[in-house]
Amino acid sequence: METTKAEGVVREAVGTVQETVGSVIGDASEQLSGRAKALCGKTQQLYADAVEVARDSIVEKPMATLAIAAAAGFALGVLWAWNRGDTDR
Repeated sequence: METTKAEGVVREAVGTVQETVGSVIGDASEQLSGRAKALCGKTQQLYADAVEVARDSIVEKPMATLAIAAAAGFALGVLWAWNRGDTDR
């Protein structure tokens, strides 16, 4: 998972540089593309952190993690049924 986080750091740095270059040369599309790459890199880093926290939680407290996953699955199922209009069954 470290490679994913490292790739995110690199992608964020490249995006920031691209955004700066676009700002300096006055190219709005280059600036926007750089900002998007930077945000993608930051998102990749946050994802890597979330996976690490989830792994640690599973190792340290497996039953609590299972209960949380079951509750989340139940809540998603209820929301999905509500969205489809299947609540009257």
